[in-house]
Amino acid sequence: MMIGVPLLIALIPGVIVLFLTWLFRRMRWGIAVRMIPAILTVIAAIVLFYIGYIEVRGFEGAAYLFLAVFLILFAIISFVMAKKPLR
Repeated sequence: MMIGVPLLIALIPGVIVLFLTWLFRRMRWGIAVRMIPAILTVIAAIVLFYIGYIEVRGFEGAAYLFLAVFLILFAIISFVMAKKPLR
């Protein structure tokens, strides 16, 4: 439950980020534009990590930390998708 719920919550923005990256790549926009969803996801994950570690703490803070980790994973996948050369 402690890991499953943050994973399920991270799936919604994660799928949106992956879809936007795929869409920007399909439109053949520049690399800077294709990286925007991943960069915003990393910023959101850093903010959630700060909130979970400094502000909330305890078991509730651990849920924020797990959410931040899952968002970072989606951001890494988005970075890889954006960096792929266009065919």
